[in-house]
Amino acid sequence: MKKKSVILLPKMIQLLETVGEQIKLARLRRKLSSEMVAERAGISRNTLISIEQGKPTVSIGHYLNVLKVLGLENDFLLLAKDDELGRKLQDARLSTKERAPKKK
Repeated sequence: MKKKSVILLPKMIQLLETVGEQIKLARLRRKLSSEMVAERAGISRNTLISIEQGKPTVSIGHYLNVLKVLGLENDFLLLAKDDELGRKLQDARLSTKERAPKKK
């Protein structure tokens, strides 16, 4: 079975590169070597370098393991936390009753 390559728009590639740079800066602020973080995350140093470069071919699980090592795993929960567009779409589909319910 042939592996499919990931196809991303330039804007998405830039976003991943920014995430990688932020991870690298977090590592450097903590004065952790790439070897140390890679070992603690259970990945190779080359995989960590790929993460810090924002490569889309790296498993999201590896990204999470690196965030855990850096103490930033809860930042992942902020993704799509405030889904403003989704809430607006949901609200637009909600039906309202024409009359108030009767009292019993």
